[in-house]
Amino acid sequence: MNVEMAYLLGMITGNGEIQRGATETTVSIDIPHKKLETEFQNDVGIYVRASITDIRTVLEPLLGTSLTFSQSANYSLLSFRKPNEDYLMREVLRYIGGATSSDNVRISPEVFNFTFDERKQFVKGFADVTGYIRRSNYAFSEPNYRVYFEIPHNWELVVDFCNLLKSIDIPVQAIDWAHPNMRDGNLTKYNQGKSDFWKKEHQVKVWALEFQPVGFVVLHKQQALDYFAEEQKKPYVMAGKDPAARLHRYYWELTQRRKEKPVHPGENDDFIPEEIRGKHYESWTEIAKDLGYKKDE
Repeated sequence: MNVEMAYLLGMITGNGEIQRGATETTVSIDIPHKKLETEFQNDVGIYVRASITDIRTVLEPLLGTSLTFSQSANYSLLSFRKPNEDYLMREVLRYIGGATSSDNVRISPEVFNFTFDERKQFVKGFADVTGYIRRSNYAFSEPNYRVYFEIPHNWELVVDFCNLLKSIDIPVQAIDWAHPNMRDGNLTKYNQGKSDFWKKEHQVKVWALEFQPVGFVVLHKQQALDYFAEEQKKPYVMAGKDPAARLHRYYWELTQRRKEKPVHPGENDDFIPEEIRGKHYESWTEIAKDLGYKKDE
């Protein structure tokens, strides 16, 4: 293992697709363009194209082959193909198991045994393809800015990623679960006839300043992170306070605020994992604890 391989595995786990053939396997990695313009009114596509040079510098010596790059208005696509018996491909397939995409992949337990720097690089690769930071991504009021990581309908991957963040000492500020008690807690959409409104992607949220030690390779994301992390830090510095005293805290270190919510008919939906199906939740932290993101025993 090395940091380049860890970064590649993070990208594949975060937003990859694996097509296994009889003799070759193709790996495709999607970098979505959440917005067509960056926070600073620049074209996202241009910035991603510029970032591809850096990504290629990292990955192509590892792969021993060139990365294919294509782009549309809404996403950029990286891909490579190698024989199944190739050592690197066998290692990639070993780490992702039988997964075919980010919809059903898990973070291999072996990743948690990587060195600290290798785990950081895995998170960086994951962040480049799932992470977003925008001015609107704040909690309560500005400048409480956050990075959002969007994960599809893969509950286990959310927990794996949160635990990997914990392993490099980055707390999760909140998780917006695709659960009816979280996404439609007051039954507003359900009463409008939109019973499946809550079946969205999961969103893991981390303070911008807390994520800055990891960062992004994708240029416009890193620029936004640096800007918003510095904005988040300013009020603390001006007040002579350490921002980590308030921001570097895990949910189990905080007093939890729970607002009572009505029972939602969707609580029994098969979309929800069996271990929490049929349970009513008042807080995202209760789901996190039941699924395995919690204080070490």
